[in-house]
Amino acid sequence: MNKLASHAHAPDSRSGRHASSDRAPALVRVLTSADRERLLAHFLSLDEEDRLLRFGQAAPDHVIERYVRTMDFIDDAVFGVFDKHLQLVGVGHLAYLPANGNGRTAELGVSVLECARGHGIGTKLFERAAIRCRNTHVTTLYMHCLSRNSTMMHIAKKSGMKIEHAYGEADAYLSLAPADQSTILTEMLQEQAAVFDYALKRQAREASRLIESMLPQPVAA
Repeated sequence: MNKLASHAHAPDSRSGRHASSDRAPALVRVLTSADRERLLAHFLSLDEEDRLLRFGQAAPDHVIERYVRTMDFIDDAVFGVFDKHLQLVGVGHLAYLPANGNGRTAELGVSVLECARGHGIGTKLFERAAIRCRNTHVTTLYMHCLSRNSTMMHIAKKSGMKIEHAYGEADAYLSLAPADQSTILTEMLQEQAAVFDYALKRQAREASRLIESMLPQPVAA
């Protein structure tokens, strides 16, 4: 598994940062290879501190580009949250680790853009990943992050994860119950809602562009 996938990150709002005023519910959609360019734009938008929290290193652009280009959309699961402008503001990368005799484990990394923080997007990505884990026979959901990543530490504690600290880093583990009809139905309905929401936002964007193209252009002075 690519090491860049291993750090969870949904950083808290630091001094001078303000969340977006768009308070629409965060709907999580499965991403595919067709979303690769949006994923690249998302990760490149992270500043140095955010890259450190997400990837465990202040990853330069070329490292992030390689990570996105090699992202596995078949064996892993990638989730995203879009704002009303179809900007990818939240991403969750769920990587399945090799199975062993003690069950199956998947590792989650999360990132949320500065403009979208404070609206529970990190929590929604975590919850969606947990449901996907249960529905794909994963017994343990794992996250690795820096101990000072207070937002991910809060999500881990709130979710009842077992947390182990060492040398400024933290490993969090959540034991998962098997899938049932409720988890299967919940994931299906969540995906349908997110796909429908995305389609509405895309139609609204196209309508706005059409209206703008029909408006009289200002005359140059």
